[in-house]
Amino acid sequence: MGSHRRPADSGPDRGARGTRVTVLSVAAATAAAAFTAPAGAAPHDTPAETKAKVDRLFEQAEKATESYNKADERADTLREQVRLATDSVARGQERINTMRGALGSLAGAQYRSGGIDPSLSLLLSSDPDGYLDKVATLDRIGARQAGELTDLRKAQRRLSQERAEAGHKLAELEKSRTAVARHKRSVEHKLAAARRLLNSLPSQDREAYDRASRSGRGGLPDLGSAAPSSPRAAAAIAAARSVVGRPYVWGANGPSAFDCSGLTQWSYAQAGVGLPRTSQAQRYAGRQVPLSQARPGDLVAYRDDASHIGMYMGNGQVVHAPYPGAPVRYDPVGMMPVSSVTRI
Repeated sequence: MGSHRRPADSGPDRGARGTRVTVLSVAAATAAAAFTAPAGAAPHDTPAETKAKVDRLFEQAEKATESYNKADERADTLREQVRLATDSVARGQERINTMRGALGSLAGAQYRSGGIDPSLSLLLSSDPDGYLDKVATLDRIGARQAGELTDLRKAQRRLSQERAEAGHKLAELEKSRTAVARHKRSVEHKLAAARRLLNSLPSQDREAYDRASRSGRGGLPDLGSAAPSSPRAAAAIAAARSVVGRPYVWGANGPSAFDCSGLTQWSYAQAGVGLPRTSQAQRYAGRQVPLSQARPGDLVAYRDDASHIGMYMGNGQVVHAPYPGAPVRYDPVGMMPVSSVTRI
């Protein structure tokens, strides 16, 4: 996408959604505590086998989160379409009522005048030419109003049909969101089980896993001297830096917690740039450049499906929201396979 959209909504609805997502995460973690053994993990797994299983779970979790965010964004779009369609139908109905009132007044006037046959009225008229002019005008008004009434009725039927279709789509998307949320809870259970498995390992094995995994830094690494690609990129970088250390939460887009695409969306919103909600859509929100030409502020998407995204900060480092249990942090840009670099 080459155009910039409006900054992400930070109003009460977004806050409420963030609260719902946080409650969802807490509920999932509580449910996970009931598991007595990690799903799919064996007590004799080596650290390398444990890493492979946990990495697969992280990938599944990120894909599920992106699917949820996409469905959520589409539902918001459809809600707005339904609202606009409903308003349009109401305005059309109001116009129809007004025209019906006008036509009713005209019919009443004709009835009260005695409903004299037009030909007889012409014979009795003291001003035949004036009478003919009036009749022609009334005929034109009646035909025009009847035509407009017919058109408005057609428009009303069309708008009602569109509203019904939009409502049907919204209902389907709500079902999809419920299914995705259910899948997310399932993945969270697996992640909680994997974390328990890691915690059960001897300290040296846990340290070996930490060294082999996406090891981040809480502090500010050497980011080099490369300049941001634009003033808006500089503002987004400053915003991202300001939230390093804040937690990863499913579906959150700041400012107290983030998922991967929520972090990049929020950071650029502070620069006055509206990005799409998902990492797959953010991947096409600007001009793609080679990784070798990456500059601070560029978005770095990972894996072929762009299911993870971060912001390039310079000197081979990105800042990102990694996964549940890990705070927003800096990591090497090559921590996972890079699929694209996008300049906003």
